[in-house]
Amino acid sequence: MKTTAKTVMLESIDPATDQVVGHVTVTPPDSIPEIVQHARQAQHAWSKLTPAQRADIIRPAAATLEEQAEELGELLTREMGKPLAEGVGEVRACAHGLAEELDEIIQAVAPQQLDDENSSTTLYHDPIGVVAAITPWNFPMMMPQWMVLPALITGNAVILKPSEQTPLIADAYAKILMDVLPEGVLQIVHGADDQGKVLVDSDVDLIAFTGSREVGEKIMAASAPGLKRLILELGSKDPLIILEDADIEAAAKYAARNTFRNCGQVCVSTERIYVHHKVADTFLGKLVEETRSFVVGSGMEPETIVGPMIHAEQKNHVIQQVEQAVKAGAKVSHGGHEMPGNFVEPTILTSVNHDMDIMIRETFGPIACVQTIENDRQAVDLANDTIYGLGASVFGKTSHAEQIARQLTAGMIGINKSVGGSSGSPWVGARKSGLSFHKGPMGHRQFCQVRLISTPKENS
Repeated sequence: MKTTAKTVMLESIDPATDQVVGHVTVTPPDSIPEIVQHARQAQHAWSKLTPAQRADIIRPAAATLEEQAEELGELLTREMGKPLAEGVGEVRACAHGLAEELDEIIQAVAPQQLDDENSSTTLYHDPIGVVAAITPWNFPMMMPQWMVLPALITGNAVILKPSEQTPLIADAYAKILMDVLPEGVLQIVHGADDQGKVLVDSDVDLIAFTGSREVGEKIMAASAPGLKRLILELGSKDPLIILEDADIEAAAKYAARNTFRNCGQVCVSTERIYVHHKVADTFLGKLVEETRSFVVGSGMEPETIVGPMIHAEQKNHVIQQVEQAVKAGAKVSHGGHEMPGNFVEPTILTSVNHDMDIMIRETFGPIACVQTIENDRQAVDLANDTIYGLGASVFGKTSHAEQIARQLTAGMIGINKSVGGSSGSPWVGARKSGLSFHKGPMGHRQFCQVRLISTPKENS
C-alpha cells in the first residue's frame, strides 16, 4: 500500500512483470460501519421491489460487460496473470451469465404453494438484509458475480470486498452494476485484512466468502456471537482417479488441463492423481507429452498457456512443497526447473505418498502429483484421505467409475469430465471445503430467509 497525505492507495501489481497496473483508494476501516448503515437504509426500498423488477434494473449491465469485454479482459489479465483469452472469456462469461441467470434467480425464489387436507401454506424466499461478499483473486470478476448477482436479485443490499490482489477489475465490475442500481444498494470496500475483519464484525446479516480454510474458520468464529448467516467456499485438495479401464489419452489431457489451468490457481484444480499400476506408465508418458506443450509466460503473450503465480509468497509456498517432497523421495518426471519472477514451471512428481505435505495440504499451483494404486479400494481410501471435499474426478468405464464416485466424499464428482454439473446444478463442497453453496436454484436461495405463511382449510 502507498500512503499519501490524505488517503491510502492500494496498488495493483502485474504478477508477470511486477509493474504497477493501477491503484484504488483504500477504505478506512472506521468508515465501514457507516457504509453498512447506508446499505441497510438503501436495502429497505430495494426489498420492496419484486425480483423481476430488480432484474430489469440490472439487466442492461450485461450489454455493457459485453461491449467492454476486450478492455476489461486485458485489465483482468494484467492484474491476475491468466492468459488473455481466459481473461476476456471470464468477462464474457459474466456478461452471458448475467443475462441468462436473472430469470433463473427469479424463478428460484418465486413463492411456492404447499397444501394438505388441513392447511394451505405459502413458502416465500425473502431478503436477509445486508450481505458482505468477500471475494478471491483467481476469478476476480466471476466470483463477485456469483455472490453479488443472486444477493441483489433476492432483495439484499451488498457490500463487496474484493481481494487486495485484484482490486481494479472488481472495482470496474462493481461500477458497471452501480451505474444502473439505486445508490447504496451495492457498495465496494477496498483493502486487506483490516478491512475484512471490520466488515465481518460489522452489522451485516450474511457473509459470503471464498478463500482459504484458515480464513474461513476465523470468519465463522467471528460470526458466531451474532449468529450471522454464512456461505463459505474454502480450500480443496481435489483427487483424480484413473481406473484400469480408463481412456488413458483422454485422462492425460484432462489431468494436464485441470492441473495447470490458471497456473493451478483454481479451487477445483487436480492436486492428486491416483492411477492404476497397470496403466501408470502409459498415463505418465501421455501426461508428460501433454505438459510439454504448455507454454509459460505473461498472459498478454498469445502463445501463453500457463501464466504466473499471483505473487511471490504463493510461488514460494509451491516451490517449498516441491522441494520437501523431493527430499522425501518424490521424483521429478517433468519440470522442476527454477524460473524467474512469479513463474513456476508445470511440474510432474511421481513416487509421492501421503506422508508428504504436498499430498495433504493445498498447493494451489501447477504441480501434478501422481501416485500409483493397486486396486479400487486403495484409490477410494487415498482419495478420501483428506479434510477437504470440494471436487473429484474419476476416469474409467462409466458403470465402473460411477461405483467409485459414489464412495467419494467430495461435493462434486465428474466421471470422465470436470466436476461442474449440468445447468442449474449447485457449486457445493463437503467436509472443510465449505458451508452452504453457490449457483443454481439451490444456491440462489442461500441468500434468502425462508418464510412460511399458513392458513387453515375452511373445511378442516
